[in-house]
Amino acid sequence: MTLIYIVAGEQSGDALGAKLIQALQAARPDLEFAGVGGPQMEAAGFASLFPIAELAVMGLLEVLPRICRIAGLLRATELDILARRPDVVVTIDSPGFTLRLLGRLRASRLKRIHYVAPQVWAWRESRVRKYPGLWDRLLCLLPFEPAFFAGHGIAASFVGHPAIEAGVDQGDVARFRARHNIADEAPILLLLPGSRRSEVSRLLPIFGEVAQKLAARHPGLVTIVPVASAVASSVLAGTQDWPTAPLIVTELADKIDGFAAATAALTKSGTSTLELALANVPMVVAYRLNPITAAVVRATVRVKYASIVNLLLDRFLAPEFIQGDCTVENLTAATDALLAGNGVTAQRAGFTALRAMLTPPGKTPSEAAAAEVLALLRT
Repeated sequence: MTLIYIVAGEQSGDALGAKLIQALQAARPDLEFAGVGGPQMEAAGFASLFPIAELAVMGLLEVLPRICRIAGLLRATELDILARRPDVVVTIDSPGFTLRLLGRLRASRLKRIHYVAPQVWAWRESRVRKYPGLWDRLLCLLPFEPAFFAGHGIAASFVGHPAIEAGVDQGDVARFRARHNIADEAPILLLLPGSRRSEVSRLLPIFGEVAQKLAARHPGLVTIVPVASAVASSVLAGTQDWPTAPLIVTELADKIDGFAAATAALTKSGTSTLELALANVPMVVAYRLNPITAAVVRATVRVKYASIVNLLLDRFLAPEFIQGDCTVENLTAATDALLAGNGVTAQRAGFTALRAMLTPPGKTPSEAAAAEVLALLRT
């Protein structure tokens, strides 16, 4: 038996892990899998050591109350790996958890791949000094990252961004409107407050106020909130007292159809901005951290933009409002402009350029990542 042990710590990593498992199975049907993952990985035949929702926490103060529990999960994962002695360990994103795990495995002589390069190019670049020896291969989602790591003496490979093959550009507008009885002329606003409980608690109340104001300006406006499994209960509870109930979308296929039908989106920064861009949905980007966490980030950040879309294109294509600028007034004005059609053409032109930048030559991103895992297996 050849065992691949995969550790993902949040919803985006679960999606990456599921695609990776499928690509590996297509190339090597004899492979076995174990580790930590979520429902998408489990649907691919993967049994998780513990529920991935246990790790869906972000921010210094948010982590503190759960630090003992997370430390226990880290130890349990380490012991499971050492007991199983897999042929390759693949850690996916979630650096607060996975890089600590890799540090504990440093002396194990197990083969290790880290999938999704830590974003040290954005803030706290000094962390890169700790990376040599943590992994055998580093897989990057963004095209400029290998050159950055090479400048620090660390080899890395660009495998493309998984949003390319997520199918977010393949939704059916008519199906979505028919399924939810939405009139053809009704404008649709997507709200994406995040896949972590801490993100939802900070952004969803603001987004709700924005949606209420926009509904008064745009008669017939329908508000859609796609729900990540890890935060479904938080989103449902947080929208119960909204004056006009939003449409909660839980199924992936329904989410993709909703993207196709959307007039505009208000989203937290992160992978969701790329998904929206690939689905051609004009967007406004928002984010808030705990003030203490934000102060730490502000002191060490090295990039001009919070949104990956703006970062890759090196310009403010999508309006973004971070921390103190993330107010109901700012978000309402910017989103109102998109619903009225202002700035939509410019955003969509930029989205076309993004797709070419994020696609690896000759393979899908998951196939490119699987090729790296299989190459390490052969060494």
